[in-house]
Amino acid sequence: MEEFLGPQPEYDEEEEEKKYYRRKKLGVVKNVLGASVGGMIIYSVYMGLLQMQLILHYDETYREVKYGNLGLEDIDKKMLMGINVTPIIGLLYTPILIRFLGTKWMMFLASGIYALFVSTNYWERYYTLVPSAVAIGAAIVPLWASLGNYITRMAQQYYEYVNYKEDHVQEQKKLPKGACHRYVIIFQSVFFIIFHLSLVFAEFPQRIFLQQFLSDYNHTLYNVKHCGAEGSGMIGGFNRTVLKHLPRSLLLIQVESVLMGAAFLSMIIFLAVCGAAYRPTEEIDLRSIGWGNIFQLPFKHLRDYRLRLLIPFFIYSGLDTLFSVTGLTLSYGVCTVGLEWLYLLVMVYGLSCSLFSCLSLSLLRLPRYVSLLGGAVIHGPLLVFLLFWSPAPRSPDQLPYLLVVIALWGMGSALNKTGLSILLGMLYEDKERLDFVYTIYHWWQAIAIFIVYLWTGLIMRAKLSILLVILLLACFCYWTMERRLAKNMPFRLPRIPRPKHKVKGYRYLEEENSDESNSEESDEDDDEETQEEVIREDFGGDAGSQGSDSTRERRGGARGRRRRQDDDYEQAGEREEREKE
Repeated sequence: MEEFLGPQPEYDEEEEEKKYYRRKKLGVVKNVLGASVGGMIIYSVYMGLLQMQLILHYDETYREVKYGNLGLEDIDKKMLMGINVTPIIGLLYTPILIRFLGTKWMMFLASGIYALFVSTNYWERYYTLVPSAVAIGAAIVPLWASLGNYITRMAQQYYEYVNYKEDHVQEQKKLPKGACHRYVIIFQSVFFIIFHLSLVFAEFPQRIFLQQFLSDYNHTLYNVKHCGAEGSGMIGGFNRTVLKHLPRSLLLIQVESVLMGAAFLSMIIFLAVCGAAYRPTEEIDLRSIGWGNIFQLPFKHLRDYRLRLLIPFFIYSGLDTLFSVTGLTLSYGVCTVGLEWLYLLVMVYGLSCSLFSCLSLSLLRLPRYVSLLGGAVIHGPLLVFLLFWSPAPRSPDQLPYLLVVIALWGMGSALNKTGLSILLGMLYEDKERLDFVYTIYHWWQAIAIFIVYLWTGLIMRAKLSILLVILLLACFCYWTMERRLAKNMPFRLPRIPRPKHKVKGYRYLEEENSDESNSEESDEDDDEETQEEVIREDFGGDAGSQGSDSTRERRGGARGRRRRQDDDYEQAGEREEREKE
């Protein structure tokens, strides 16, 4: 028994501790790769199915033979409206959903909604396609806010596991400013390297299945007169029949079944591979600040001039997302070389985005503005060039030039999107604020995508001019923000209320007694602390927090009243004992 229970000479506590935290670090890497691969698969399925569906439904013969008078074209318009319009209200419910469900479960639920959209294509009717499209529109902002929050939180956890011996880590205090910037840059870059491959895999359904049914460019572009800068709408004069012969229904079901299996695989990855973003106690704290505060805090964060000055870049990022896959690939690409080359144009764009996302790793050595302004430097001249470039329709010899332009555009898009996510993770290091900040970012992106949806009928030069003006405005606002931070100009951050700790079945261990008689007074004092505080930037240009003196005085007053009441209670008890004696 002594040999069994006694100290083991071979046991090395320090070595076992190192092994434990090594496993923890590998778990964080697994979480990042799981979230990246899960997001890549679900978006590959979604975009690939949507593209195949729109091409098939566009063909007049397919609609008449397969669906008759069902009004499939009108259903598609309402479906696209549901996808592009619904995200506008995402700011109202996204933080509540993330804090109620948790970051991991929000990603799982959103991937389930995308899988629901795939399943509705087995029976294409108004009451299946339109509601599922509205559900996807409602899930877009929560999914992206959860992904941004999750990747940044993993970077913070990785720092904690690397520096587990530090006092501030062991006591679960706030991390030093800039401590986890290195890991934010690496993890966000890895995420976008993997995620942008979704544009490549999304073209597999067309390349493997649909390509054999498409007519060549001489047929589809027969009535097209203008492309590029001289065009208007998507492709003016595009033929209403794009299929040489109709695909068999059984073949369509097989393709949709493969896509459905991939969507389920994504759900399993989010469920089984991705771990929790927060500790159980932290998740309780995030919810315990009150649903009213959770609803208001995204709006209050907009008072921070850093977020306000980044809004033009948020908008440009959304415009870029939809313009690259509609205006650039359709109005310039398909209009010139035909629908049969659409898969190659999109695949080159996706590969370019994935490959050049690696450039964001240069922020490990270079200033943080290099990524965003580098993307703007690439997109600016390209927009000017596109304003004057009008390739002739039915010109397959223009394909190499189109591929070069699309690859360069993908480089700028990669620097833009990766740089924005990294910048937000560097500016807002408080884990209590990440979901609010990423919600605001992707909500403005959704607003921009809605604008692109509305301007479909505009002439191409008007679209390019709007993009160029917003890009210049975004660069000016970002330069203004960096100058203010360099001058240590204070910015306003709303104070995160302290948790109320009233969750049934859970009790916090605090220095103060939560069961004391005047706990209601302490709750009132905590409510007073929810006022906004002015935060001053220190020399590094990152977010910091300074508690106000008045708040400390109120805390001290409340604690002093509690101690005096406890002392009075003890003195009264001693007097009663002396009287009894």
